[in-house]
Amino acid sequence: MSERTAVSFQQTLDRNIFFKKTKDLKFSTQSAPGWKLFGKVPPRENLQKDSRTIQQEDSSGSLRSVSTPNLLNAGEYEARTGRICKPQAQSSRRKNLEFEPLSTTALILEDRPANLPAKSAEEAQRHRQEYDEMVAEAKKREMKEALKRKKIMKERFKQEENIANAMIIWNTEVLPNWETMRHTRKVRDLWWLGLPPSVRGKVWSLAIGNELNITHELYEIFLSRAKEQWKSLSETVSENDTEDSGASISDREASLELIKLDISRTFPSLFIFQKGGPYHDLLHSVLGAYTCYRPDVGYVQGMSFIAAVLILNLEEADAFIAFANLLNKPCQMAFFRVDHSMMLKYFAAFEVFFEENLPKLYSHFKSYGLTPDIYLIEWIFTLYSKSLPLDLACRVWDVFCRDGEEFLFRTALGILRLYEDVLLQMDFIHIAQFLTKLPEDITPEKLFNCIAAVQMHNSNKKWTQVFATLMKDNREGEKNHSPALKN
Repeated sequence: MSERTAVSFQQTLDRNIFFKKTKDLKFSTQSAPGWKLFGKVPPRENLQKDSRTIQQEDSSGSLRSVSTPNLLNAGEYEARTGRICKPQAQSSRRKNLEFEPLSTTALILEDRPANLPAKSAEEAQRHRQEYDEMVAEAKKREMKEALKRKKIMKERFKQEENIANAMIIWNTEVLPNWETMRHTRKVRDLWWLGLPPSVRGKVWSLAIGNELNITHELYEIFLSRAKEQWKSLSETVSENDTEDSGASISDREASLELIKLDISRTFPSLFIFQKGGPYHDLLHSVLGAYTCYRPDVGYVQGMSFIAAVLILNLEEADAFIAFANLLNKPCQMAFFRVDHSMMLKYFAAFEVFFEENLPKLYSHFKSYGLTPDIYLIEWIFTLYSKSLPLDLACRVWDVFCRDGEEFLFRTALGILRLYEDVLLQMDFIHIAQFLTKLPEDITPEKLFNCIAAVQMHNSNKKWTQVFATLMKDNREGEKNHSPALKN
């Protein structure tokens, strides 16, 4: 073998030896089992082979890093410098491990790593006992949650079954014989439990009635007028048009502009009435047509919620008919026309039954000078559709259509009864804030149980009798104070 051949062979041998040493070093460093906080670490696989940092000591004893593109270069570096890279210390390796908990009970069940003192028999026994307690508590909690879910599902199935049975009764017995059955005890009891969604709109329409004799064709006429006004808001309307409408141009423009603002505020969490939503234009049409139908009333804030609830349960023209007739009822007309004299009568009648049913809370409100108008106005304006969850508001509407305006004030007393203990602990500001924004967790069962406990009798007088007495006293008072009548 020639000298050149011998030198080449020796270099090749050196490379292979160092390459093997490097691979062995890598394996011994990376594959050693570690310890995680919540369990042992499995051997790491598919390690990155592109680069690694080799740490070595310089003459001062400090560490400095040399970045190498691959393992072969690292071996050549060791061969040239005569230094061998030392594997990282055990503590340094642990710091670089990725901690991914494998079990929340690993520290209790597993033995400690070799570099830590072993558990004593007493400690191991205590850990085993703690683990058993944890498992028992987890099983208990899981069973409790499973029973709760089972109960909820059972109640839901029962409710759905009741709705299905009620729907059959309404469709086959009540609706075909509406006039003869609507006032029977059976129907009234069924009505109290809530109307099935599939028949709700139909029953509402029949219960509200159509005393105004509005037809679908009449709705289309007023809708077309509203659309014309929307197109010509900035234009001058002729004097004849203004006289026919019974309202000034500025009043009608204000109403139409207010409608645009209020539509986006109507059930904002549903998004269906927002701009681009499926019911945005529909709600706009119903409200716009009403401002043309009743320009003397125009649009008043709160109307959008009433119209929206009707739209969710009725077709467009039917919703308009029910809307116009509903607002024509004495109570709604008094509030939407802001008839202060009539509103005060309603508040006075309400306070009679408030004192009768909830004397402590009534005295508490009186001590702070908290009058019914502070919380009742919004409840009556929107028929509770803004103050209560939508499904619960529809339940209130169901019985309101059965009992009329009395039920609106009975519902108010039910709400006050439900939260009586809480309200007795509050001052004026907190009471007003609480009643303006009622809790969202209020349920139909809780509220209707409280409403059922409210007695709408005072000295053997019902709501209508108390209200009629107040109206009579008011008329007599006006006569005694009227100079024209005295003469």
